Amino acid sequence: MNECGLTQKLARLIAESRPERNKEAMQAARMGLTDYFASAFAARDDEGIARLWSVAEAEGGREDVPVVGQGRKSSFRQAALLNGYIGHALDYDDVHSDVRGHPSTVILPALLSAAAAGGVSGERLLAAYVIGVETMARFGRAIGAEHYLRGWHNTATLGGIAAAAAAGYLLGFTEERLQKAIGFAATQAGGLRNQFGTETKPLHAGMAAQAALLAVKLTEAGFGGTLQALDGTAGFFGVYGDLAAAEANLLDGWGESWRIVNPGLWFKIYPFCSAAHHAADAAVLLRQKHPLAADDIGRVDIVIPTGGDAALIERQPRTGEQGRFSVEYVAALALLGEPLSVDSFASKPIAPHLLELLPRIRRVYDDSIEPAPHAVPKGRYTIVEVTARDGRSFRERIDCPRGAPGNALTPEDLRHKLEGALAAEPARAAALLDTIARLQSAADVERLLELL
Repeated sequence: MNECGLTQKLARLIAESRPERNKEAMQAARMGLTDYFASAFAARDDEGIARLWSVAEAEGGREDVPVVGQGRKSSFRQAALLNGYIGHALDYDDVHSDVRGHPSTVILPALLSAAAAGGVSGERLLAAYVIGVETMARFGRAIGAEHYLRGWHNTATLGGIAAAAAAGYLLGFTEERLQKAIGFAATQAGGLRNQFGTETKPLHAGMAAQAALLAVKLTEAGFGGTLQALDGTAGFFGVYGDLAAAEANLLDGWGESWRIVNPGLWFKIYPFCSAAHHAADAAVLLRQKHPLAADDIGRVDIVIPTGGDAALIERQPRTGEQGRFSVEYVAALALLGEPLSVDSFASKPIAPHLLELLPRIRRVYDDSIEPAPHAVPKGRYTIVEVTARDGRSFRERIDCPRGAPGNALTPEDLRHKLEGALAAEPARAAALLDTIARLQSAADVERLLELL
């Protein structure tokens, strides 16, 4: 065995970590837990979850782990599939700029299944979540931008490894067991961005959580596998990304400043792809200052840096679900004063008056514009410029949209988000918020699971 391998070094750092000693990290984890449940409860009636349940029920199995908002349980791995899907179904869940994807909707479903067996303290659950976000964020930096641009979905390819690391930490895996679990997860990594705008995009999160739990079970069973899955040209980084940059990005400064705190999670105020949030904020401002009717709008230019719209694959969407990945649809809604709500991004046809405006909205790429120092993600900006038919022109620029680190939501904002998702059940929302706030003991974890 290579005693100095990348996989072993990472496993050692994970095993020796004590994030529970960092109050900021633990508070950030509580906020992330709140946001995950808000996003999942908001999606509990999503049509896709019913279809996914039919697949799980046909297979059968034990009913050990609650599925958020469903009033029933599923098996260890199927619950992770369902909870991962439901957390990401509306694209309302958190993102992390280092990941270029969605950490919590993979990591937390895996941890909830692992914790459902009992005996896990709330403090350990939160600490494991911090480890998962740290691992996924560092993988995101280490894998390099080309991984995403080539068509991989980072939530899927990196999430399973991070969730396996988190679940292994939760269960007290040794360094060697963590190496094995990382390897089992890495060999299952997959997920393509051409699934964006379909139900398979959120399914990626569930599949990654499920893969993480298979990795845990294979490790516990003593199944054979490499201890060097991340190492060398045939390892994960050599195959999927940038091997030369991997070690420094993955290991340097581990634990000095947890990534769940700095730069932190981006909690969404809109149920669509975060790459369109800059445009949404700009268009909302324009509507407030210069309300125009659809017929008065001659042209809308959405100015962005090259590559800033890689996730926004729909230019002429036909359904609200496709519209989650269309900056044109988002801008059209906002400019006409229509709600950027869950209902506007449901899997139903887009209204004709919105479809009529879409061809007048175009993307303009301009790399000569200097990004703001506080931009999130780094180097990103969006300018929305409306030219009226009478020749008047109005513009707004956003570098750091609301919810992103630097313009972050508060615990109070997240409380309102969860209360909104459970508007018909205020007592349940209050109990969940109280349980998350005091999450410390194994009894607290049991109560949390009961409330799902």
